[in-house]
Amino acid sequence: MADTVLYEVSDGLATITLNRPEAMNALSIATKVALRDALRSAADDEGVRAILLTAAGERAFCVGQDLKEHIGLLAADRETGSGQTMSTVRDHYNPIVRALAGAAKPVVAAVNGVAAGAGFGFALAADYRIVADTASFNTSFAGVALTADSGVSWTLPRVVGPGRAADLLLFPRSIGAQEAYELGIANRVVPAAELRTEAEKVARALAEGPTVAYAAIKEAVAYGLTHSLEETLEKEDELQTRAGASEDHAIAVQAFVDKERPKYRGR
Repeated sequence: MADTVLYEVSDGLATITLNRPEAMNALSIATKVALRDALRSAADDEGVRAILLTAAGERAFCVGQDLKEHIGLLAADRETGSGQTMSTVRDHYNPIVRALAGAAKPVVAAVNGVAAGAGFGFALAADYRIVADTASFNTSFAGVALTADSGVSWTLPRVVGPGRAADLLLFPRSIGAQEAYELGIANRVVPAAELRTEAEKVARALAEGPTVAYAAIKEAVAYGLTHSLEETLEKEDELQTRAGASEDHAIAVQAFVDKERPKYRGR
């Protein structure tokens, strides 16, 4: 795995770190491949019960596409007529977002600085966003004559509403941490110096929690956004049956009766 992305698993928590601080964690091809593969590994590993996505440095979480690399690829496309440059959406961005949103375990994004373009999209695809008070968000796409990708056209309207999403996409601007909290983009804002500690605390608490129930919650919320009440009630029945049959549910009930703190096993 390329060193542009670091991957570590400890006590059920997979920490994935974008590691190009000198380039504001911009997404080169090597970085996108490494991030995609790391997220797939974490999602598929039964020993991983939560995922923390973060980034090295203080300036940026991820500024999106590496435009220095991108301009060279565009020039090559013009020479060959291949048109392969934009296949990165299909080959990289879409699998990354699917891994984040579809993981059957909670995903926490620790946003330490600028999150722009696909970087914003990856943060939105996480289940919980802890944001440094110095961080900011920007859709960026229209600023380089592109449309939304990395799931932003799906996630952003669901977080801030379609009207605000249209405004932020058509007129890209920097959204500070406090405004991001008010819009619902940030779940929690903390001092920059405390970001990593707070993010790890939240992610480790989730890693120690009832994994089957968390997966069901993720699935239920995503399903309910695009289905009728009647269909959602049926889905809740299905998912609650699954959660109720889990070992963690039995542990939780017994711990409640015994007035003890439950020690979940993630199954």
